[in-house]
Amino acid sequence: MGWMWALAFFLLFSMLAYNRAKLNIWALSVVVFLLLMTRLSHFSGIGLISAWVIAAVIFLPLYISSWRFKLISKPVLRFYQKSMPTMSRTEREALAAGTVGWEGELFCGNPHWNKLLSYPKPTLSEEEKAFLDGPVEVLCSMIDDWDITHNRADLPPEMWDFLKQQGFFSLIITKEYGGKQFSAYAHSQILTKVYGRSASVATTIAVPNSLGPAELLMHYGTTKQKEYYLPRLASGLEIPCFALTGPEAGSDAGAMSDTGIVCWGEHEGEKKLGLRLNFNKRYITLAPVATVIGLAFKMYDPDHLVGNKKDLGITCALIPRDTKGVSIGRRHFPVNIVFQNGPIHGEDVFIPLDWIIGGVKMAGQGWRMLMECLAAGRAISLPASSLGGAKIAIYATGAYARVRRQFNVSIGKFEGIEEPLARMAGYTYIMDATRSFTAAMIDTGEKPAIASAITKYHVTELGRLACNDAMDIHGGKGICLGPKNYIGRLYESVPIAITVEGANILTRNLIIFGQGAMRCHPYVFTEFEAARNKDQAEGLIAFDKALIGHISFTISNLIRSFILGLTNGRIVMAPEGKTKRYFQQATRFSAAFALMADISMLVLGGSLKRKESISARLGDVLSELYLLSAVLKHYHDQGKNGDDLPIVRWAGLTCLYNIQQKFDELLKNFPSRILRVLLRFLIFPLGKRFNKPSDKLGHKIAQLMQDQTPSRYRLAEGAYVTHSEGNMPALLEDALLKTIASEPIEKSLKTAVSEGLLESGNIVSLAKQAFAKQIITQDQLDIVLQSDEARQKVIAVDDFASEDLEHGPKRNKNYANTESAEVWQKE
Repeated sequence: MGWMWALAFFLLFSMLAYNRAKLNIWALSVVVFLLLMTRLSHFSGIGLISAWVIAAVIFLPLYISSWRFKLISKPVLRFYQKSMPTMSRTEREALAAGTVGWEGELFCGNPHWNKLLSYPKPTLSEEEKAFLDGPVEVLCSMIDDWDITHNRADLPPEMWDFLKQQGFFSLIITKEYGGKQFSAYAHSQILTKVYGRSASVATTIAVPNSLGPAELLMHYGTTKQKEYYLPRLASGLEIPCFALTGPEAGSDAGAMSDTGIVCWGEHEGEKKLGLRLNFNKRYITLAPVATVIGLAFKMYDPDHLVGNKKDLGITCALIPRDTKGVSIGRRHFPVNIVFQNGPIHGEDVFIPLDWIIGGVKMAGQGWRMLMECLAAGRAISLPASSLGGAKIAIYATGAYARVRRQFNVSIGKFEGIEEPLARMAGYTYIMDATRSFTAAMIDTGEKPAIASAITKYHVTELGRLACNDAMDIHGGKGICLGPKNYIGRLYESVPIAITVEGANILTRNLIIFGQGAMRCHPYVFTEFEAARNKDQAEGLIAFDKALIGHISFTISNLIRSFILGLTNGRIVMAPEGKTKRYFQQATRFSAAFALMADISMLVLGGSLKRKESISARLGDVLSELYLLSAVLKHYHDQGKNGDDLPIVRWAGLTCLYNIQQKFDELLKNFPSRILRVLLRFLIFPLGKRFNKPSDKLGHKIAQLMQDQTPSRYRLAEGAYVTHSEGNMPALLEDALLKTIASEPIEKSLKTAVSEGLLESGNIVSLAKQAFAKQIITQDQLDIVLQSDEARQKVIAVDDFASEDLEHGPKRNKNYANTESAEVWQKE
C-alpha cells in the first residue's frame, strides 16, 4: 500500500501547489493527511514516526516565525543583499515609475481572463468623433506629402496656421487652460489617421502632445507656470520642444554632461538666485521653430544656496528661445521625413530658479517626472505612427494585389504574394489590438510602464515587417518616389519610430523584462525594497513575508507548468467560444514564463542584468502573451465578428508559435545544463506542438484583403481613405471596385478566345473585338474600359526632368532653418 499513499501525497501536493495554497492550508492539509495515514494504513511505527518527523522538520521552521527568521529568512536576506545588482539613481527612478496593469497578471502565471474582458472597451466621445470627422479629415485633405518632403522640406504656412487654430497642439491640455482634454485613445486615433497620410505632419502634431513641456506642466508645474504657459501652448502661440538627448547621452540619460549650477545672477535688471546652464543637445524635434524649450540637465549646488546636497540630480526647466546664450543650430534631416528637428546649444545661460518645472521643490526630480510621463506616452505617438502606416499599407496593398497583373493573372492569386499579404493583415490586427488595449488602460488612470514599452517595441517592429512586405508586393511601384507613391515615405519613416523614445534594442534587452521583473513580479520588488530598508528589523519582516510567498509561488508555477503542459492546457477554466483554446494556451505559457523568470533570477542573480540575450527572450515571451491577450480582447470588444476569425486565428497561432520558439532559444542558451533539461521537461513534457499558421489559413486571409469584405474595411478603420484629390489609396479602392466588376466579363472574353471566337490580345482589344461581334454589350465594354483606365492610373509611377531632381527642395541650401522658424521667431 506504500505506493498508493505516496501517490495520494503527490496528488495532494500537486493540488495544493496548482491552486496556490497558503502556508497554513499546506500545514493543515499535511496534518490531516498524516492523521488519515496513521489511522488507515498498516505502516510500522517507525514508518509513521518518520513521516511525522519529516513533516515537522519541514513545516515547523516555516510555520513558527521566530524559527523561520533565524533559519531561513536572515541567511537568505544576507545572501540576497550581497548578490543584489548595483543600481544607479536613474535606474531606481525608472523602476518606480508608472503602474502595473494586465502585464502583472501575466507575470503571476495565472491570468484572470474575466478581468481582461472587463476592461472598458476603448471608445470616443461625441466631441472626439467630431474632431476626427471634422478638422482631422480636413487636415488630411490638405496634405500633399510629396510637396512637403521634396519641395518645401516643411509644412506650408497655411497648414501651420490650421494646426494652431484648430487646437492640434492642445490634445492633452485640459479645458481649463483652453485645451481639448482628449482621451489617450482619441489622441492615438488622431495620430494614426494623420500618420497614414504624412509622417512629417503627424510628428509635428505628436511632439507638443507627447513627452514635453505641456505634459510635464500638467502634472508637475506650479500654478503660475500652468496659467502662463498652458493657454499659450494650447493656442499655438508657443511652440514647445523638449531637449533631453545629447551627443554622449542617448539611452543612458544619466551620462548627460549638461549642467546647471546654482548661483546668483542678473535677470531683467535684478539680482536673482538662479542657475548657470551649459548644454549641448541634438535630435530635438521642433527645435528649429520652438519658442519655448523644455530642458533636462544635471543640477548642482556647490555653495549650498538651496539646500544641503551638492548634487541634486536631473532637473527640468522651461526656457524661452530668446534667452541670452541659447542658440538653435541648423536642422537635422531624418531619413527624408522633414518634421522640424535640430540641435540646441547653451553657453552660460542664466535662468531664475522659478523656471524649474514645478519650482525649486522639484529640483532633482526631473528623471522621475520624465519616466512617469513616458510610462504612458510611449504607448501613444510611436505605435500610432506605425499603425497608421500599416493600415494604409494593408488597405492599399490588398487592392493593388488584385488590380496589378502579371502573366495575365492578378498577382494576388500567386501564393508568393498571398503569404506576405496574410502576414500584413495579421500584423495590422495585432498592432491595432495592442495599441487600443494599452490606450484604454491609460484612460482608466493607469500609467503602465511595462505595457507601454511592450506596445512601443512590438507595434513599431510589426510595422516595420508590414511595411517591408508592402514594398515587396509593390515592387518597382514602391521604390520610385513621387506623388503617385503612397508607400515609399511610409517605408522611409519606419526607423524613426524604431529609434526614438527608447530605442527598440534598449527597450527589448533591458526594459521589458529587466524593469518588468521588478515591477510586475508579485514579490521581487518587495524583496528588493526590504533588502534596502535601513531599519533592519522592519526590512527582515517585510523580506520574510515576501520570501515565503515567493517560495510558494515558484513551487506552484513548477507544478502548474508541468500539469498544463501535460494536459496541453485543456483543464484551464477559460471564456467559452471559438477562441477558448487561445485563452487556455496563454494560461499555460504564463505559468511557464513565471517559472522561467524565477529560475533565471535565482540562478543568474545580479548577472541577469548583463545577460541581455536571456533577458530579451524572457521579455519576448511576456510581450507575446500581452499581444495575444490584446488580440483576444480586441476580438471580444468588436463583437466576435466571424469574418475576422481567420485573422484572429492567424494572430493567435503566430503569438503561440513565437512564445514556443523563444522558450526553445532560452532553454538552449540557459547556463545550467541540468536545469536546461529539467525546465524543458516541465514546460514541454509532450514536446513542441505549435507551428506557424498554415498556407490554407493564409490563403483565406489574403482573399479577404483583396475583396470588399468587412474584415478589410475594419483593418483600415481610422485611416484616411476618403476620395479626395491625390489620395492614392482611395484611387486604388476605386480601381479595385472596377476590377471586381470587370472580372466576370474578362473571364468570358478569355473563354471566347479559347473557343476561337476572338483573336488573342490585351484585355482592351479583346473587349473591343467582342463588342464588334456583339459578344458583349456597350455597358460591358464600358466596364472593361473603365477598369483598365483605373488600373493604369494606379500602377503608374512618376518620372522627372533631371534638373528637378538636381536642384530639389530648400533643404539643399545648407538645410538651414526654413521660413517656419522665421515666422515663429517674428511672432
